[in-house]
Amino acid sequence: EEVPHSEIPAVSRKIASISSPLRAIIRLRRRYIVQKKSRAHLELPWEKPAEFVHTRLLQRQLSRNRTGLYAPSVSFFDQSSFESSQYFTFDTSVEQHTMKKYRRKKSRRKSRMVLYPDKTKRYLPTEEKSKAKRCLFLLMAIIFFQILNAIENLDDNLQKYDLDGLEKTMHREVFGQKVAVESIVELLKDYLATHIHNKPLVISLNGPTGVGKSHVGWLLAKHFRSVMDNDFVLQYFVMHHCPNGVAPLTCEIDLSKKISDMVTRAEIEEKTPLFILDEVELMSPVLLDTLSRFFEPNQTNEFLNAIYILISNIGGGEITKFVIQNESAELLHQHRGAEELLSIIQPVLSDVHPLWKSADIIPFVLLEKAHVINCFLEQMRREGLYPDQKHIENLANQLSYYTTGDKQYSKMGCKQAKVSLL
Repeated sequence: EEVPHSEIPAVSRKIASISSPLRAIIRLRRRYIVQKKSRAHLELPWEKPAEFVHTRLLQRQLSRNRTGLYAPSVSFFDQSSFESSQYFTFDTSVEQHTMKKYRRKKSRRKSRMVLYPDKTKRYLPTEEKSKAKRCLFLLMAIIFFQILNAIENLDDNLQKYDLDGLEKTMHREVFGQKVAVESIVELLKDYLATHIHNKPLVISLNGPTGVGKSHVGWLLAKHFRSVMDNDFVLQYFVMHHCPNGVAPLTCEIDLSKKISDMVTRAEIEEKTPLFILDEVELMSPVLLDTLSRFFEPNQTNEFLNAIYILISNIGGGEITKFVIQNESAELLHQHRGAEELLSIIQPVLSDVHPLWKSADIIPFVLLEKAHVINCFLEQMRREGLYPDQKHIENLANQLSYYTTGDKQYSKMGCKQAKVSLL
C-alpha cells in the first residue's frame, strides 16, 4: 500500500531522531568510499593526456548530478554538509602539488610526535645526556691544549739556543767527525727542549790527540756565550786552573764553588749552564770524586739543569787500533762504527773512574790526510794568509801518518798541522 502523504513528515521526524554519532559514521563512510574510488583512478596530469583528464572531470560532475536526483530518498543525510565537502581536483598546479607533498614528507620526518594506542598525540621522551661524556670531552680538550702548549715550549727553547746554527758551524769547521758532531747536536736538542730534567747532561769526548775534541769544546763555548751570557759558560783547563804543586783539596774547593755559583745564578734566570772540562785525564781522584757528586740524579733541581762536556785522551789508543784494523771509511762514518767503538771504550773509562757510567761517550776517530789539508786551509784563512795549495800539500807531506791500504791517517791530527804552519 502507498503511504499517505500526511505520514511522510512523521517518518522524517523518526529518522531525524537517530543519534548524531550514527549519522556522522554514515557520512564518513560515504565520504571514504567516494574518495577511495576517485584516488584509485587518480593519476598526475603529466602521465595522461588532457582529453582523458577532461573526460574524468565530466564523469565526476555527472555522478554528482545523479546523486541530486535521488535527494528525497537520502533526505535524512545532512545534504548541505555532504555537498560542501572538499574533494581533490586538478586545479592546483603541478609545482604546488609537488612542493606541498615534499613539505608534508619533510614535516613528517622532522616531527617527534607519535600516536600511542589510545590515539593521543604525545612527544617522544627526550634523550638523557650523559654528564660523564661531557667530562670526557672536556678532559680531551684540556689534554690537547696541554700537548700543544708543550710543543710550542719545545720549539721556543730550541730557537732560544739556536742549535741549528750550532750544527751548521760544527759541520763547517770540524773535519772528519761527522758522526760525532751529529751525536752531540742530537743530545743537546733532546736535553735543551725543556727546562725540567731528572739528571744533568754529561757528554764525554774521547779520542787521540789532534782529532778536534778541544776545537769542538771551543765552538760550544763560543756559541753558548753568544746565545746566553758569559756568566753561564765555564771553560776549565786542568793544567791552567789546577797546575802541578797546588793541593788537590784547594782545586776541589775552587771547582765546587764555581759550579755551585753558576748553577744557582742560572736557575734564577731559567737558563742551562755549560761546563767544558778539558784535559780530564790529568785530574786527580779528588776532582773526579767532586764531579761525580754533581752528576748524580738525586739532587736539587738547579743541579739537574746543567751540561758538562768532558774532554780527554782516555781511550785514544783503543780508537787508533780500531781505525787501523777497520780501514773502511764507510764503517767509521756510520753510527754502527760508533757503537762498536763505544763498546770498546766504555770498559776502559769505567776502570779509570765510575763517573763515566753516567756519561754519554762520543768517540773521535783519526783524521785522514785530506782532513789535515782542510785544517791547513782553515788555519791560514783565520790568520789572513793566502791559501797556497802547493805549499799546503808540501806541509802535509812532512807530517807522520798511519798507512793502511790506500789510506793515510795522521798521527797527530790538526794539532801537528798548526805547529808546522807556524
